[in-house]
Parts: sequence; structure tokens; C-alpha cells
Amino acid sequence: MPELLLELFSEEIPARMQAGAARDLERLMVGALSDRGLLFEGIKAFSGPRRLTLAIAGLPARQKDVREELKGPKVDAPAAAIEGFLKKTGLTREQLTVQSSPKGDVYIALIEREGRETAAVLAEIIPEVMGKLPWPKSMRWKPGVATRWVRPLHSILASFDGEVVPFSFAGVSSGRHTRGHRFLSEGKIEARRFEDYEAALKKAHVILDAEERAAIIFEGVKSAAFVHGLELIPDEGLLAEVSGLAEWPVVYVGSIEDQFMDVPPEILQTSMRTHQKYFALRDPKTGRMANKFALVANMIAQDGGKEIVAGNERVLRARLSDAKFFWDEDRKRTLLSRIEDLKGIVFHANLGSQHERAERIAQIAMDVAVEIGASAEKAALAGRLAKADLTSGVVGEFPELQGIMGRYYTLHDGRDSDVADAVGDHYRPLGPTDAVPTKKLSISVAIADKLDQVVCFFCIGERPSGSGDPFALRRAALGIIRCLLENKIRLGLSGEVERAISRSLTFRSQTKLVDGDHSRLLEGFFGRHSVAHSLVQQRAPFDNDDASALQEYRVWISTNFRNEILSFFADRLKVALKDKGTRHDLIDAVFSLGNEDDLVRLVARVEALQSFLKTDDGKNLLAGYKRAANILKAEEKKDNRTYISEVDEKLLEEPADKTLHAALAKAIAAIGPALDKEDFAGAMREMAALRGPVDGFFEAVKVNADEPKLRENRLHLLAGLRAALHRVADFSRIEG
Repeated sequence: MPELLLELFSEEIPARMQAGAARDLERLMVGALSDRGLLFEGIKAFSGPRRLTLAIAGLPARQKDVREELKGPKVDAPAAAIEGFLKKTGLTREQLTVQSSPKGDVYIALIEREGRETAAVLAEIIPEVMGKLPWPKSMRWKPGVATRWVRPLHSILASFDGEVVPFSFAGVSSGRHTRGHRFLSEGKIEARRFEDYEAALKKAHVILDAEERAAIIFEGVKSAAFVHGLELIPDEGLLAEVSGLAEWPVVYVGSIEDQFMDVPPEILQTSMRTHQKYFALRDPKTGRMANKFALVANMIAQDGGKEIVAGNERVLRARLSDAKFFWDEDRKRTLLSRIEDLKGIVFHANLGSQHERAERIAQIAMDVAVEIGASAEKAALAGRLAKADLTSGVVGEFPELQGIMGRYYTLHDGRDSDVADAVGDHYRPLGPTDAVPTKKLSISVAIADKLDQVVCFFCIGERPSGSGDPFALRRAALGIIRCLLENKIRLGLSGEVERAISRSLTFRSQTKLVDGDHSRLLEGFFGRHSVAHSLVQQRAPFDNDDASALQEYRVWISTNFRNEILSFFADRLKVALKDKGTRHDLIDAVFSLGNEDDLVRLVARVEALQSFLKTDDGKNLLAGYKRAANILKAEEKKDNRTYISEVDEKLLEEPADKTLHAALAKAIAAIGPALDKEDFAGAMREMAALRGPVDGFFEAVKVNADEPKLRENRLHLLAGLRAALHRVADFSRIEG
């Protein structure tokens, strides 16, 4: 079947836009073809420095003829409805037919449309698709032409079944010609089909496929490094970017002058990556960065690349001279002396400066350190130093080195290496693939940084919504969860959240409180339009001189936010455990008890519960619980009271009553100690023993007995079952 070959040839397209443009071109073409009933066998888009290419195989030569019936309004419908139907179908009323239906006679439109030649359809949809491409940035380049493109468009190759698809876009007419490499080829290239097109481009020194270019670069850098006894420092982001810069990539190796090798490798690597797109190399024996770099040229040099390498070394020398200058200047001051400079950097309009944030982090880090067995004094120091490198020249030039540079400056100042590591690691993990800190001091500061971030933004009403999360609160919460779970850190999250809120309130109130006015206190911390300010309006005013009343307000607001933030963490925990196959409803069932906020213990309890519910005993006990819960819910609503397992043993008439009562007493006595010892498997075994008595009870006993006292006693017995199971989890939240 015929195929379409489309190439959009322009000046250099920014590398960061190429892959997205190829995906958008494919997506828009698929949609346009589908709308017109044109199916195909395969489609693939390609992107490169100067061209977007689309190859579609298996298109039909023409559209199918269309014949369909459309049901319209009733014959006696309002005139406006009938006119709307006529406009939609393009027919007159005389061309409609009438068909009887149970609701009356209705108009029927018979639409017959003859299929068109596919080439003619393509001539319409290609310029339409080109105009819809959502470039992040675009430009107009021809006087009097309003059409925009990412860069000046030079030519359009459009061939269907070997023939040109005639159309124009932005004053450029389609044809069957393209060009090869800017410097390594001459003249036009004629192409009618994709196979010939790809081969012709390769002869003209153009690798069409970005993945193929990336593979060539990767292998080229590895081979070039191997010649020098070195290896590549992996950088997938840089590899993807560089593959969009060269149509015919050629790898060369240059040298870094010795004077720059005492600069931290992160600075060297970042400078080379950001400004020059060079790959850093390292010595496999020592693991240290080598004084060599790999560059990718878009040219085959006659001199083996000597001039290219020399020119790049000159440029790199200037770049690294700037980096070395910042590094040398930054070390003339201690990191501690920079803390005061943080007062001039705003963290958020409603949350104060970075200096205030550093103080909050220091206080929270102390709290966490005490709980997990780290040094509170060192945690406070690391918390205060954590943001100080924001005032340094290196971080000003390379913001991505925040934290990393703080570690270097801390070590340079002669401070404890644990403190330096905590400063360097406090941003981690930066994403799902980034490693978490492993030292307790580093964990304390990392959790403090993220907890302050979540707490503060929640308090001013900046919560994540839908897919929007401008302050990365979801990532921060997941970072805390990963720090705790992967290091098996035992920490009561509820208490830490509450203390973080309290620390924040206390710290901000010291700087914002005016004349003891509670509303100004809350506005000062949360902002006039914040959620907290709205909460205050729900409470009655009080005497501002009443210290106990002010404290009551603070506790009340703190409790509101604590519960909301803990719910947010529960949602994030579900995401974190999703890949492990852990059921979200079981997390809810355990978390909702309100007495389980140690994530390590919570996950262990959830996993034990999940294993239990996979057994026959677990499934049947859950069914028995739900039956009991439904009965209790109905009877408690009817009686307007709550049954709390106050069983009168004298009224246990039936053997099934007595058996269940005895089993519950035994289970309750055993479940508590098992949970206290964190023997969750043992607690599940005790619950499993209830299955038989519960089944026997429902088979032999009528709960709603005619005798009121007997009925009430049996409802108390079911309440005992509910209470026993709720020692482990809220079974009402378990699905199934």
C-alpha cells in the first residue's frame, strides 16, 4: 500500500524541542487521519537538528465511500431544532425522510459521501497539522507572512506513493527535495520513499534517527575514553541533548589544564555540561574525575580534530577560569558568616526569608535528631548552614550545585564531616531514582528541610491540586517517606508534624506578633487570605490578654493542619507502596486508627494484614466483620446509641453466644501484647482463631431477638468483635 514521506527542513531546532515536536507531529497526524477515516499500518516520527520527518506506511489510495443514517428531531419539534439538524447535515427538509418510532415520527437524514483521493486529503491536513504544532517558542521570519515556525523553514518534502503532495505553508511550497549535512554534503537530494530517503541522507552524512545518533555518541565516547585508560561518567540527559546537536556526530577528546583540577569535580562537570555540552571522564582505578573531556563535533576534520579540540580547550579555559574564580572567592568567607546574608533572600512572601527558614529547619532537625538518636547540636548547626551556600558565587552561577557546595565549604571551614555530609545531603532524594541519605544526622536535616516545606505551604493554603504542585510538596513528602522506610527509621510522624507546626508558629510569632493580637499573629504567619485566617473566623473572639485563650487557638489550628498533613502523607505513602503491590485500602485501614504514625511499623502491619486477608480465614473473617458492622450500623441508628461491648454473661443463652464471647476475650487479651511486641503475624493468628466462632454465631443465633435485653446483649457482643478487630485496623475501610 502507498506510504507518506514528510520532511520539514529548517534552520537549527533547539535540542530541547526536537523530541517533543516529533511526538506532537505524530500525534496530530494520527488524529487528523483518523478524523477523515484514513487508517494506516505504521507511523514513525524522527527529529534532528534541522529536520522533522514523518513516515506513514500502509495508507489507502483513497477514502472509503460513506453512507450513514442520522436520526434527527421529531417532526413536530421546534423549528430551531429542525434548522439546527439541517445545518449539521447540509441537507434541505425535502431531502429528509420520516421514520416512525415509539415516541412519534422523527426525521432521518441519509448521508452519502464519496471518498476522495488520499493525496488530496493529505494536501489539506498537512499544513493544518503544521500550523497546530505547539512549539514552546516560535518566530515569524518573512515580511508580510504571519505564520510562525520554530526557526526559518527552508523546504518541505511531501511524497505520497512516490508523487508530490502539493501544498504550501508560510510561503514554502512542497516538493520532493531535501538537503544533507550543512558542510559535508552538496546539492539537493531527491526522495520519493522513506527507504531511499534514509539511505540518501546517510550518504550525505546525516543520521536520521536520534536514538541511533545517541548510540553512536555513547560508543564513541566510551571508545575514545578507553584509549586514554579512562571511562565515561554517565549522563543520560547530556547524551539526549547532544544527540540533537549533531547530524553526523564525531567524538574527540580534549584536556583540562592542571590549574583547574583542584576545583571540586562537580563544578568542573557542571560547567562543562551546562556551557559546553562536554562529557566528563574519570579514572576507573581511583574513581576520580580525569583531566580529560569528550566533545561531540558535527564535522569530520581533515587534521583528525586537532583544531577543533584546540578551539574547545580555549573556550573551556575561559569557562573554568570563571568557575575557579568563584570557588576561590567563596572560600575567603566561612559558611557560618553567610547565614546573615540569607536575610536578604526571600523564601516566600508569606513565609519570610531563607534565614528564617534556616532557623526553622535547625529547630525541626533538632527534634528529629533527638527522636532517631542523632546529635541534636550537630543537627541544629547543619540545619542553619544548609541554605547558606545560596549566597555563594558558585551556586549563583550553578544553582543545581546547592547543597553540594555547602558540603565543600563546611569541610573547608574545618567542621565535622558528618555536619558537612548533612549539609550536602539535605536536598536528597531529589527524585524517585535518587538515593536517600543514610547517616542519621543527614536524615534528620533532610527530613527537617522537607517537613518545613510541606507544613509551611499547607498552612498558607498552597496545597497541591490535581496535577499542579508548584512547590513540589508531593516530592518532599515522598522524600520523607523514603528516608524513613529505606533506612528503617522509627519516627512518630504525627508528633513531628505537630512540632513542626508549633516551631513555625512560635518562630513567626516572635517576629510578627503585634500587641498580642491573635488575628495579627495568624496573619503574620499565614497571610490574611490563608486557610488559618479563615479558621480563626470560625471561632468566637477572645480577650487578647488571655494567654491561655491564645494558646487554645494555636492548639486548635495546629490540630487542623496536622490532620490534613497526615492525610496528605497517607496518600503519598500509597503512591510509594503502589509498585510493591500493597493495597491502598489497607494503608487507610491502619492509618485511620490514629495511633499508628510510625511508617516502618505501619508498613509492617499493613503487609501482615494483606497476607492474612489472602487466606481463607482472613477472607471469611472480613465477611463476618462486615455482616456484624452492617447490623450494628442499622441498629445503632435505630436505637440512637453506640454499642460498646458491655456483655452480660448471664444473658449468654446459646452455646454460640458463649463460644464467641470466650473467643473474643482470649483474642483481645492476646492481640494487644502481640501488637506491643510488633508481632503482627501473631496478632493475625489470634484474629484467625475468631473465624470459627463468628461463623458459628451467625449460623446459630438470631441477633435481633424478640427479648430486648437478649438483643442488646448480642449487639454488645458484635461490638466486641468490632473492637477486637479494630485493635489491628479499621476493617470498615477494607474493600472486598
